[in-house]
Amino acid sequence: MCMILFRKFRVLILMVFLVACTMHIMIDLLPKLEKRAAGADSGDGGCQCAHHPGGEAQGWGKQRARSAAEAGWPNKHTLRILQDFSNEPSSNLTSHSLEKITAAGDRADAFRRTGPAAGKAEEHKPLIGDASGGRTVSGHGVSRLAALFEHPLYKVDLPPLTDDDTLFNVNTDTRFYPKATGNQGWHNEEGNEDEEEFSPTGEVTAESYPNWLRFHIGINRYELYSRHNPVLDALLKDLVLQRITSVAMKSGGTQLKLIMTFQNYGQALFKPMKQTREQETPPDFFYFSDFERHNAEIAAFHLDRILDFRRVPPVAGRLVNMTREIRDVTRDKKLWRTFFISPANNVCFYGECSYYCSTEHALCGKPDQIEGSLAAFLPDLNLAKRKTWRNPWRRSYHKRKKAEWEVDPDYCDEVKQMPPYDRGTRLLDIMDMTIFDFLMGNMDRHHYETFEKFGNDTFIIHLDNGRGFGKHSHDELSILVPLSQCCRVRKSTYLRLQLLAKEEFQLSSLMEESLLRDRLSPVLIQPHLQAMDRRLRLVLQVLSRCIEKEGHVNVVEEDLVGDSATHRGPGHR
Repeated sequence: MCMILFRKFRVLILMVFLVACTMHIMIDLLPKLEKRAAGADSGDGGCQCAHHPGGEAQGWGKQRARSAAEAGWPNKHTLRILQDFSNEPSSNLTSHSLEKITAAGDRADAFRRTGPAAGKAEEHKPLIGDASGGRTVSGHGVSRLAALFEHPLYKVDLPPLTDDDTLFNVNTDTRFYPKATGNQGWHNEEGNEDEEEFSPTGEVTAESYPNWLRFHIGINRYELYSRHNPVLDALLKDLVLQRITSVAMKSGGTQLKLIMTFQNYGQALFKPMKQTREQETPPDFFYFSDFERHNAEIAAFHLDRILDFRRVPPVAGRLVNMTREIRDVTRDKKLWRTFFISPANNVCFYGECSYYCSTEHALCGKPDQIEGSLAAFLPDLNLAKRKTWRNPWRRSYHKRKKAEWEVDPDYCDEVKQMPPYDRGTRLLDIMDMTIFDFLMGNMDRHHYETFEKFGNDTFIIHLDNGRGFGKHSHDELSILVPLSQCCRVRKSTYLRLQLLAKEEFQLSSLMEESLLRDRLSPVLIQPHLQAMDRRLRLVLQVLSRCIEKEGHVNVVEEDLVGDSATHRGPGHR
């Protein structure tokens, strides 16, 4: 009898063991089966379509049981991976660590094997691709923007470029080999993983480089991109359409920003929507206490291009699925933990930053869709170092203390004696930036950057424009103090400002037409557009008073004659 019971017990133990092994195998295979099923049902796991509101109304507990095809909370397999990851000492890697390791390394490999500068355009094409889904410019069928770019002022040639004038000196005989870089995940621009556009030898021609790489190659001493570079159109479309493969919080800064990496290894800075377009900054707010605006970043890029500065990196608006394109792809543990469901059944998150990162300032979708701006990254600092300069007209950032330039009317004379403002074109670049900021109403220009390779003889990069377009009912004239104190301006800038003040090239109309091509149109409401026309008239009034006081030749700097079309030599003052 005992022997029979013992045998039955052994059989029972064996069955339990087999059942446990079977369950373990099923748990491991389940995510793959779910992913395959999701691909068969939806065709694209990165779809930006909103979830059904009724589904989002479920609690987190119910969402955990939902399939991966419904983009619910991570299943047991995913949670196990996250738990393993959370034990790593570098689990909270940010823009200076994780993203550099995963993407900047790929960029470095790409640059070491790149071919000719493919970013130079051979033909004249629109500077922005029509990402508006077929929308056309209203009116009589005549594009003011196209007419503007055909004006002689927008066809001034640059000086001949030498190796010292280009950011990257590439070998025209070199070809890029994707397999040699170890990037087996390299995909074509359309995101089709099944079809490769590589030649039979495995080489990739310069025209097949990712658009972010072609954009980087085209940067030179005088501009971030040329006026009619078709790569800009393609890059803007990439910002809107490329699949997001990883997300991390950007370190530093006062407000939450995310670094998004795309399928083609390009990267962009994402600023989510924090307030509506109609919400004007209260008059009692200090310039450093307002929210950054995603639509300001988009509008700044278009304004910079219309002014023909071309110093703002390409920016496009995008509607992002917070569940599938942020929460489910992030490896940033701290960001992942801040997701929650609001009482209104919307997906929200708040991240970590110096200010405005709490449940009271959470970013919530509808139900999980949120719009934001995506600004293309500049070349990695390991490849192209940039120098940060303190703006001489920087504000005090103190509630009671004024900056020196606010109390000293002769402050500009002192600035002119200091490097790098005592030579070259840097002071004129500051004046361009002053006009640019005033038209936007941006009071937060405390620092600026230049590419280190070009020394002092290069343009100022117009980065971080999120605090523009906050007010439309008030003009902050203090922004114009550098212009009124120095009374200096480039002739090309002065003539373009006069052109944009004419009815046929009205600045507000040009901005409205240009912004129609962005996916988040309308980017600006009418009061902000009208405010730019009003501020443009104020800029011209300041320059008119300067000319009347100092004389035209002492105010307007000639830069449209000779071989140095837009920049003078180092010794010019």
